Amino acid sequence: MSNGIVNMNVKLLSITPDAERLIERAGRTAYQSFRHQKDGSEKTFIRKITKKGHGSVLEHAYATFEISGVSRVFTHQLIRHRLCSFTQRSQRYVDERDMNYIEPDSVSNKEEAHSVFIEFMESARKSYGRLKELGIRNEDARFVLPNAVETQIVVTANLREWRHIVKLRCTPAAQWEIRRVTMEILRKLKEVAPTAFEDFEIDEGKDRIRMIAL
Repeated sequence: MSNGIVNMNVKLLSITPDAERLIERAGRTAYQSFRHQKDGSEKTFIRKITKKGHGSVLEHAYATFEISGVSRVFTHQLIRHRLCSFTQRSQRYVDERDMNYIEPDSVSNKEEAHSVFIEFMESARKSYGRLKELGIRNEDARFVLPNAVETQIVVTANLREWRHIVKLRCTPAAQWEIRRVTMEILRKLKEVAPTAFEDFEIDEGKDRIRMIAL
């Protein structure tokens, strides 16, 4: 069983090939300025459209992530971003008698709170198992499962939407789990589409981002 988010894993499954070149090509359609496209020009072009707020051009490129070792508290927040596409581990089809779960640090760091949390989680596990023994199907037995149960989800979004998610979820005001996951997503996006995300500067010491002028 996991403690905190130690088992969290974010894997980049796919990104639009030559994403930044595609963004430039699409954007230059608006201006009919193809003659200015050359090696490396996509960086200058993306900086310019980002500064002007022309985010729609970023919608032509997509990135897909597989996220595991997270709770359903996290996924309940993530799926509010309705412009994304989601596929999640199903509690209807997957037997959860061997479920793992996520325990927040604020709980695990306090002995009495930790005991209360573990006691409840084990009670939920036993209740689920007993319902299964009584012939109750997964789809109904899952009603006793808490939000802390570990899950896995695949999410796809265009780069404009990923920028929106990063802005919203990588701040101190965001809940700790979704903030940490989104920070890891940002790290990976900065590797594969660096110019599209270069105005997001990661403050590693404070687990947050700063917006910088291009």
